Amino acid sequence: MENKNIQLEHDSHSSANTLPLCILVKDMESPSNVGSIFRIADALGVEKIYLSGNTQTPPNSKIRKVSRAAEQYVAYEYVEDPVLSIKQLKADGYGIVGLDITSESIDLEDFETKADSKICLVLGSERSGIHKDLLKECDVTVHIPMVGQKSSMNVGNACAIAIYSLGLGMRS
Repeated sequence: MENKNIQLEHDSHSSANTLPLCILVKDMESPSNVGSIFRIADALGVEKIYLSGNTQTPPNSKIRKVSRAAEQYVAYEYVEDPVLSIKQLKADGYGIVGLDITSESIDLEDFETKADSKICLVLGSERSGIHKDLLKECDVTVHIPMVGQKSSMNVGNACAIAIYSLGLGMRS
């Protein structure tokens, strides 16, 4: 099955400012969360965002408001089949890292990246996390260690923590 793509026609970040790090999002229904992902991606040098499933896409006034128009500066693409996109990213040398709390996920602090790493961070639905078909494609699943009474946090906040942490090793 071939992906039908919607892609911006302007340049994203300059290559000097981006990391070989992308985000794949499936079924993120809140435009505010999607806007937050764009803003984080712009701030932290993510090279591209892949949107799929029921994920809200630009143009969208709520995405634009929360992202502060960052969707104009971060390359993105809507993909019909995220599994196919993951397979292509793997073929291009990307490690696929799911961000979700599962019985097999490891502490984000225990996952190391290096300067030559290429990573795609997979995010899922606000309610149910990463769909099982995508979890199967992940090379590793990581979670953010938490000390409070709740075992989850807003997906945008979690994305920011993960991107920052992954990027530290890639920038050294």
